[in-house]
Amino acid sequence: MSNDSLPPATRLGLLVRIEARSEYTHEVEELLTGALALAQEETGTTVWFALRLGPTTFGIFDAFATEEDRGAHLQGKIAAALMENAPKFLVEAPEILPVDIIAAKLS
Repeated sequence: MSNDSLPPATRLGLLVRIEARSEYTHEVEELLTGALALAQEETGTTVWFALRLGPTTFGIFDAFATEEDRGAHLQGKIAAALMENAPKFLVEAPEILPVDIIAAKLS
């Protein structure tokens, strides 16, 4: 079922759960806040949020218009930085869930 009222630029998304090692929560937070500049460079990434879900738990939510845009993001600089630092900073590899967005309010 499609929702014609959904903005075309927000039809697909990624929901990422990140669990930091307790001694590296500050570094993970800095990595995510610094990634905003990289997200702003990605023309296919239309929505991007970095989240703190708990003392050591972080997340990312982003949205895209097309599968190609989502794939490009997964191959981009943010994902590379996260995976490069994962062995040191994270308890386990990030949980990356592709999602279909079924409703949105953007303003």
